[in-house]
Amino acid sequence: MHIPIDEEIVNRAIAGLQVADFEKATIREIVAIAGQIEKEAGLEFIRMEMGVPGLPASTVGVAAEIDALQNGVASIYPIIDGLPKLKDEASRFIKAFIDLAITPECCVPVVGSMQGTFTSFLIAGQCVPGKDTILFIDPGFPVQKQQAVVLGYKFESFDVYNYRGEKLKEKLKEYLTKGNIACIIYSNPNNPAWICLKENELQIIGELATEYDAIVLEDLAYFAMDFRKDLATPFQAPFQASVGKYTDNYLLLISGSKAFSYAGQRIGIVAMSDKLYHRSFPGLTQRYGGGTFGRIFIHRALYAISSGTSHSAQYALAAMFKAASDGKYNFIEEIKEYGERAKKLKNIFLKHGFEIVYAKDLDEEIADGFYFTIRYPKMTGGELMRALIPFGISAISLTTTGSRQEGLRVCTSFIKNHQYEQLDERLAAFKNHFLY
Repeated sequence: MHIPIDEEIVNRAIAGLQVADFEKATIREIVAIAGQIEKEAGLEFIRMEMGVPGLPASTVGVAAEIDALQNGVASIYPIIDGLPKLKDEASRFIKAFIDLAITPECCVPVVGSMQGTFTSFLIAGQCVPGKDTILFIDPGFPVQKQQAVVLGYKFESFDVYNYRGEKLKEKLKEYLTKGNIACIIYSNPNNPAWICLKENELQIIGELATEYDAIVLEDLAYFAMDFRKDLATPFQAPFQASVGKYTDNYLLLISGSKAFSYAGQRIGIVAMSDKLYHRSFPGLTQRYGGGTFGRIFIHRALYAISSGTSHSAQYALAAMFKAASDGKYNFIEEIKEYGERAKKLKNIFLKHGFEIVYAKDLDEEIADGFYFTIRYPKMTGGELMRALIPFGISAISLTTTGSRQEGLRVCTSFIKNHQYEQLDERLAAFKNHFLY
């Protein structure tokens, strides 16, 4: 197979978006380039750059939201604290699938985890004078660093690739001993590496967070999606692993977007420990004249940012949480499709000389899931991304995720059944063209 897309078409699209360095190209820039080329060349792209759910939304949520709308909730402002029913079901869901006891009061609906992260950064960075820096355990979601920039906050980061297990402790101490770290953030399972931090690593994070009084933001956007374990049975081990077992200084970010394919309605939960919710901080008292972390989070920050979370979407999330906790809705079974796609895609990439970057999860093979990472010999991530575009394949550079490794993030969500054969053919042509 020859190179399927004319280089002139590719160059025009890149010039139009003014992308000079593919190492730093954003997700949206790659989306725009691929879309323009696809339109002009008339060739379907194999789209692997966007982390957007590729499965139908939960029918449980859709039915509950329609019912709520028909009952008139669209005309009524939602309670800023959150729908009582949702708070109750969120608390129960967390107990059912994480085995953590968090009271309903401490479960707060947000306009997706993006708003949850932004608000958590905002308040965590105001708690203690001098603690003004966010620590990212990378790789991670690129937009979270953009949120720090928008807020004007400082941040530090390191790639966890070489610091798994006990090595994580000394690496974290390098930053925490400076005394300026307000909060620590990571995703678990990880976007983009799909590594899953183990209990001993979460214990290290939790115990150091307590020792150095830093707040942990645990991003559970891909909740229970470590398909190597059966996490589908409520109130029964194994559970989704969480730092909440090892510290009281935590906030959990639980999104409806991936687990329930409910991304379009922008709904999620920030769940914080009861102790953190009711704790007062000198910086917050100075700024707001008093109040606890949880109350300021809700009644000062969230109120100013959005004045509440979509009323009908709260009914949807409450219904999905309830059905899952009741054992009537196996949401994990529905999203296992991502793991099946990853397995097929990895085999095709490996067949044509690619390698998995984050291949090991300590002593285990990396799980198959929503994302995985690839590299090609003698190419940087930016070079590889640019080289794949004329073959109708799009992804994003690992550099944008904070990774120090060369390669690309591959998302499985948009892959269609007929595209496995297409990918095989195009990568064969790619290999033939770039054969070393």
